[in-house]
Amino acid sequence: QVQLVESGGGLVQAGGSLRLSCAASGRTFSSAAMGWFRQAPGKEREFVAAIRWSGGRTSFADSVKGRFTISGDNAKSTVYLKMNSLKPEDTAVYYCAASTYYSGTYSISNYDYWGQGAQVTVSS
Repeated sequence: QVQLVESGGGLVQAGGSLRLSCAASGRTFSSAAMGWFRQAPGKEREFVAAIRWSGGRTSFADSVKGRFTISGDNAKSTVYLKMNSLKPEDTAVYYCAASTYYSGTYSISNYDYWGQGAQVTVSS
């Protein structure tokens, strides 16, 4: 079984920065892409960012473009989300996701494995 474990969440003031990490463990695992989604209270889970290992292509939600970056190491099945200039509206539980075969980037259904989530709270 593959497990994704997030770390690095916490409380930060508006304008601050945080870095989330996600590492896969369990059986030998090779992913086609890894990404981040988030879910705020009372809202649906939404796409934040993703990286496709083939070619290293990255994608971002419009709401985080220019503020968030995604990076990782395919060989280690790890992915990072660096979040700068955080806003109160970035407050959410952030979920790491991984896909075994690439079928798209932005949809929850594109990913096969999910982490338990990391809370990010941005105070105003």
